[in-house]
Amino acid sequence: MYGRVCSRILQRASSYRLTVHPTVPVQAAHNCPFSSWRPSGLDQRFHAGEESGIWTRSCCRFSTHQDLDFQQSQVQINSLLRTNEQTVNVPEFDGRALSAVRKFDSNQLPANTPNEDRRSAATCLQSKGMLFGVFDGHGGWACAQAVSERLLYYVAVAMMPKQTLEELEKCMEHGRPVPPILQWYKHHADFNYRESASLYINHLRVFWQELLDNEDHDEGMSPQDALDCAFRRLDADISLEAQVPLSSDLMKSTAIQVAFAGCTACVAHIGTDGIHVANAGDCRAVLGVQNDDGSWSAVPLSKDHNSQNHAELERIRAQHPPSERDTVVADDRLLGVLMPLRAFGDVRFKWSLELQQSILAGLESGVDLDSLNLYQYTPPNYLTPPYLEVTPEITYHKLRPQDRFLILGTDGLWDEFASEEAVRLVGEHLSGIHLQAPVSPLERKLKLGQMHELLLKRRARASPALDTNAATHLIRHALGTGEYGELSQERLASMLALPEDLARMYRDDITATVVYLNYDLAKLPHS
Repeated sequence: MYGRVCSRILQRASSYRLTVHPTVPVQAAHNCPFSSWRPSGLDQRFHAGEESGIWTRSCCRFSTHQDLDFQQSQVQINSLLRTNEQTVNVPEFDGRALSAVRKFDSNQLPANTPNEDRRSAATCLQSKGMLFGVFDGHGGWACAQAVSERLLYYVAVAMMPKQTLEELEKCMEHGRPVPPILQWYKHHADFNYRESASLYINHLRVFWQELLDNEDHDEGMSPQDALDCAFRRLDADISLEAQVPLSSDLMKSTAIQVAFAGCTACVAHIGTDGIHVANAGDCRAVLGVQNDDGSWSAVPLSKDHNSQNHAELERIRAQHPPSERDTVVADDRLLGVLMPLRAFGDVRFKWSLELQQSILAGLESGVDLDSLNLYQYTPPNYLTPPYLEVTPEITYHKLRPQDRFLILGTDGLWDEFASEEAVRLVGEHLSGIHLQAPVSPLERKLKLGQMHELLLKRRARASPALDTNAATHLIRHALGTGEYGELSQERLASMLALPEDLARMYRDDITATVVYLNYDLAKLPHS
């Protein structure tokens, strides 16, 4: 049933040529009918703060010739690491059901200027469960920004029953306040594309109208089907918005910038029935499990879609003629250019050359393509597009009493250490207990110098945590771990003091979200 629903919706979306006429002035998006989606105390929905618009390269401050000061104090280091941290405690009962989440910690540390990573977290108000996402942009931050604002709405709408969707549509038709779909948990520094709010609302509405028109969508989609449909539908909308006439030049340039940039995404839906993870690209979800002896194990809930994934390589090669087998992935990159093998946006790897040239040529003559991070560039051996898709790989995990937390991270985190090390760090941060394996017979025979190294490593593992936020704890160790596993103040200070034009050469943007699970639910009879 779901296959028929989603395929018809996506087929209709790909055939649209839609001109949007906003029902409210774009510059006053906060006054639109969706203003009721904003619970008290939360910066959220389709506007936020005073920050909006399109960043350009002129925003970067190059400082190669500046004197580098690596002598940062502990206070300065903590301030830099904690600027974007966030901790949210979740009520055990939200008025409808028990929550599968106790709380979550999140943090970001940019290397690019501006940061190309994004994150999202929200509670579904018209269906069950919570949604968490991390998004890693490339070719700029535009696509990651748009996807982080919109994807969770698409997932939530797809899970809503037809009766609830009918109520949404009646409110829109009669200009009444729209019942809130999501309760967002925003950091105060997060912002939204205010200029594109009406466009995003209209396309979300078209999506739920199509669900209403489908006779099979009575009870709403399951989390697995909703995640799959939402990923693909949003990507189709991003592609469409770059092709159709829009009501303002700014809205049009933003839509094109979003489509030509790209981003990977890893989204988790957590409910009392378990965890569904949808992944497209090289972000990662890892479950932290506490063993009977108190030690920690990492259970992967996603697979990286890159050249190290042999099944992914074969999937892509099978979609193109045998003559392209050696060129479709070259130098560990798609067409020798792109590292992730699934992504939102990136129409340069999806559209025909004729369509790309037509869209770029259709921009106003005064538009500076360079300022939009757009370039007249064709990947080599571009013969049989599309080469890229966003269809997510979805994993389901039923909650068990030993499941303690879920880590979502962009690849900047996983570049620094393995999943097992991340789980150990968070697990020991959670329990406050640093387990040490007994000295083995082989280790008893070590020479004095080797024994000294072993003692240093064991002492490093027992160091007390400096951060209450587990995501900050992860980022601190990702950048500051020394030769013996100890936390090196000098190394951390050096990594944080790198000027903007050099930082990206040594590390990537890092985003981490740690979700603490209500594992007691797994012990209840109804589970």
